[in-house]
Amino acid sequence: MKRSDLPQTAAAKHREAEVQQIITILHKWGIHTLGQLAALDKEQLGARLGPEAIRMWERANGQCNRVLKLVRPPESFEESFEFENEIETAEPLLFMLRRFLEQLALRLGAIYLVAKELGLRITFANKQIYERIFKIPQPTNNIGLLFRMLQTHLENFRSKHPIVAVALIAQPSKPAREQFGFFETTLRNPHQLSETLARLIAVLGADRVGTPVLEETHRPNAFRMEPFTWAVESAVPSGESSHALRTAPSTAVLRRFRPAVSASVLLDENTPTCVRSPEIWGKILKQRGPYLISGNWWDEKSWARAEWDLQLETGELVRVHESEGTWTVDGIYD
Repeated sequence: MKRSDLPQTAAAKHREAEVQQIITILHKWGIHTLGQLAALDKEQLGARLGPEAIRMWERANGQCNRVLKLVRPPESFEESFEFENEIETAEPLLFMLRRFLEQLALRLGAIYLVAKELGLRITFANKQIYERIFKIPQPTNNIGLLFRMLQTHLENFRSKHPIVAVALIAQPSKPAREQFGFFETTLRNPHQLSETLARLIAVLGADRVGTPVLEETHRPNAFRMEPFTWAVESAVPSGESSHALRTAPSTAVLRRFRPAVSASVLLDENTPTCVRSPEIWGKILKQRGPYLISGNWWDEKSWARAEWDLQLETGELVRVHESEGTWTVDGIYD
């Protein structure tokens, strides 16, 4: 690589221009070799041409020390293979992946590293490429665990075109070391949990397996599914509790019906007096409400409902709500 091909900063360009100017002046003086430059007086040269000329004189006399900085290029942990004949079954693919894992584990173990992530890349005959990233719950070089993770995924993998090439990339990291408190613990087998989740995703779909996270809305039961994480954060929002929670006893927990149960409610001057549903029925002795809540009024997802906390003659305390003329039993307080 030429020096001109390297990226240069503004300071480097200024210094190079200054050196060229000094060389031009030296040529006018008749100085054309390193010996002629070394024979000049150092102080007189610096007084006339500046500190950059002094550095040039020191290099010519061997008095300049330049420390060699050792720079190691980033090592790539990747194994790939192109099949001579197109393959249409999983056995040859799994055979090559097993060999890849053995080689990667050997290379990582030689420098005291482990794999924290695996990247699978499959190339098909029609030039399309399939890529998948596998997050390893606990970084490891255990070939058996890593191979089962790949095998579980490929058991349900289907393709319309034969495979012509495969590659496996490992992201290295240092072995995890964590000091737990006296009452803290970790998962007994994180890899077994990861394998179980992979099998569930293969059967149910990725959108049905994960951690439920409450959405930023007051709408009841509004949540979304996110990929499972080992550290479970609290889903209870901070701040003041809702009206319905303040009306319930401090030790009561609402056990929701999923799905909610349709009900018929008898009203007397817009006040519930009797409720009947497949799960709950009876006369109402006490009630709190209605608690009017609504949201998303600015788009087509707008909603509004009126919630009631009802105490039945049987002693049960239930939550019901009315929306667009339809009554529903949300759950019962324990």
